Amino acid sequence: MSQAEDAIELRRLRWRCRRGMRELDDLLVRWLEREWASASEEGRGVFLRLLDCEDDRLWRWFLGHETAPDAALDALVQYIRTLPP
Repeated sequence: MSQAEDAIELRRLRWRCRRGMRELDDLLVRWLEREWASASEEGRGVFLRLLDCEDDRLWRWFLGHETAPDAALDALVQYIRTLPP
């Protein structure tokens, strides 16, 4: 991908991280900005699957009230929870 295509993709993903709940926005954007560039294709795929999840489920996962049913999603949620603000 060219730099221009990378920038477009990053903007598109930043928009997908907007969830209507600032706390979720912050968590998702934090991973995107810090990890996306160095993430493996598999890691990126897990993040994209996370973005496809409903907000209420994401919020319960991030609060620790529920566990994501998929081990890879749960591992990513747990990792994102540990990222400093």
